[in-house]
Amino acid sequence: MNGINLFHGSDHIVERPTPTGGKVHNDFGQGFYCTTDLELAREWACGWDAPERKYEAIVNHYSFDPTVPLSICRLNAPDYHLLNWLALLLKNRHFDVKEPFPARIKDYILENFLPDLSHYDILVGYRADDSYFDIASSFLRGTISLEHLGKALKLGNLGEQYFLQSERAYEALTLITFQSVDIPLYYARRMKRDRDARAAFRKMKSKNWTEGTFAIDIVRNQWRNDDARLR
Repeated sequence: MNGINLFHGSDHIVERPTPTGGKVHNDFGQGFYCTTDLELAREWACGWDAPERKYEAIVNHYSFDPTVPLSICRLNAPDYHLLNWLALLLKNRHFDVKEPFPARIKDYILENFLPDLSHYDILVGYRADDSYFDIASSFLRGTISLEHLGKALKLGNLGEQYFLQSERAYEALTLITFQSVDIPLYYARRMKRDRDARAAFRKMKSKNWTEGTFAIDIVRNQWRNDDARLR
């Protein structure tokens, strides 16, 4: 982790992040999320309710103590696959799946593809912004394939997010500086990114929508976490 710069968008200066400071139902659980992309952090500092609320938008800039050894899990590495990321999302975020089919798919993914990452200090993986969350829901409901899911997660160019999971990671993190964000400018950019991702997803769904591996195929054929087809 030596030399890495992390940015966190917020409505205030976060001098000492804590594991209980974020939302409970977040992508990898409650905790502190950052990005290495300054421009994305500026967008994320401008919440969806920015036009209605009067608040500051701040980007906090951090670095890690290079003398502290930290273990990091990269969910986009070859050791993991898309269903591992989806299982973490299903575990931590609130999916309202009342229909029998997506509910069974959700249970199957959690039972077979949820990795144990509790021994890592930091997790790195896709950020499930609202548009991504809708895409993941489409896979559960059987309207897009696993292959389309993988392609769709790159449509918004959201990059990766860093999730601090251990006390050691929090202790090693230091606030370097902070800066104010131009809310009208970066709120507009955030909204455009979301619109573009949704439009690209609709276009993608309209082409070859019957091709690929669907959720029902994974359940019917009893895929497991070590299945070669997932690599």
